[in-house]
This record gives sequence, structure tokens and C-alpha cells, in this order.
Amino acid sequence: MKNPNLKHHILYARLSKDDGEDSTSLSIQNQRQLLTDYAEKNGLTPYRFVEDDGFSGTRWNRPGWMEIMEEVEAGRVATIIIKNLDRMGRDHLRVGLHLEEFQNRGVRLIAIHDNIDTSKGEDDFTPLRALFAEWHARDTSKKIRAVFKSRMEQGYYVNGSIPYGYIHDPENRQNWLLDEEAAKTIRRIFQLVIEGKGVYQIALILEQEKVLIPLPTQGQLVHTQQHGNSATLIYGVGVRLAKF
Repeated sequence: MKNPNLKHHILYARLSKDDGEDSTSLSIQNQRQLLTDYAEKNGLTPYRFVEDDGFSGTRWNRPGWMEIMEEVEAGRVATIIIKNLDRMGRDHLRVGLHLEEFQNRGVRLIAIHDNIDTSKGEDDFTPLRALFAEWHARDTSKKIRAVFKSRMEQGYYVNGSIPYGYIHDPENRQNWLLDEEAAKTIRRIFQLVIEGKGVYQIALILEQEKVLIPLPTQGQLVHTQQHGNSATLIYGVGVRLAKF
């Protein structure tokens, strides 16, 4: 039986699009390997791996990080090991508050590549590293917005999805082609409106006629299950499943 009072070591990895060109070396898999090797080499066991894949360091409601903080508050964490301090987050004030909380709760923080180990005392450069990480996030955000603004000014479409009734031109995704099947549904909807039908009534009619909702019709089936020669597809009011 596991001892509920036993403290464990947490290996934490985070990756987001903000990491740009560094995303390969910072991949979750690479971070996990680095953290695991360090924990094993230094006898920091038992350990548990927690990750936030696809979350910006400017967000502090990341599922993995929130889970870690719950464990810290419950007194079940001995050590938190990360690759760099910026894996914790890119807000120097919040990073500082967490470091203070870890110190008050007796939690050891190790940032391997920053040569930070709070059990060996304070590092005078830690606040600067946290500040640089925040500046990096702000600079990246500005650059991304500038790129989007420039493309929009040139007439490019920057949204990943397109309106219902159109499909991407396979030879040039900036061009939209008419989706003939969806066009039939749109004309049907307009006709039902002319006949005085309301939104819910129209949705029920389309469901009865087995008309797929927009997401599956764009070739992005949310859920498909094979049952012999039939398939389970999503359509109708809200999200419902039906076989046909």
C-alpha cells in the first residue's frame, strides 16, 4: 500500500508554439528524456512526469501546472525538476511568487540548464532569467501579430478554418472553391427560412434528413466508428450520434 505522506519528485515539461525555432530541441520527448536521466542519476526517486503540451508560458491555468500546485499545497512534493526556468512560465512576477512559495513549503526547484538548485541557496541571476523569459514571450507575440497584420493587409486569409459552403483549393489554400454538397444544404436552409421555420425546427429537419454538421462535412470527422458497412457520424441538433 502506498504511503499517502510520501513526498515525490515531479518532472515537468512544457512546450508551446511560442518556442518557435527552439521547438525541436524543447520537444516534450526530449525534455522528458533529459529530466528522467537527471532524476535517475541523482537518486531523485520516486518521480512523476507532468506535462503541458501546447500551452503558452504566459498562461498559468495550464492543467499540468495546476496539478503540480495542488500537490505542492497538499505537501506531497519534495522536488520540481524542469529543463529551464522559462518552462515554469514567462511572467517574472509570477515566477518569483512561486519560487517564494516553494521555499516556504520546503519544495526544492531544479532548473537543469540554468544551473539552478534552490537547495544550494539563491541564484542572483534567477530574477533576470525570469524577466528575459517574459520579454521573449512579449516579443514573440508582437512578431506574430505583425505577421498576421501584414498578411491581412496583402489580402491573405489568416484564419485556419473557412466558412461553411466553401473548401480550400488544393493547389492554393488562399483560394476558396464552392462546396457543391454544402451549397445544397445552404439553399435548403434558406428555403426553410422562407417557409417560416425557426432555427430549432430547421436543425431537427436537417437531422431527420441525416445532414452532417459542418465539421464532418469539411473532412474533419469528430468521431467515426465502423459497424460492418455502416459508419457512426455526427449530425443534427448539438452533437448527436446516429447510424446510417
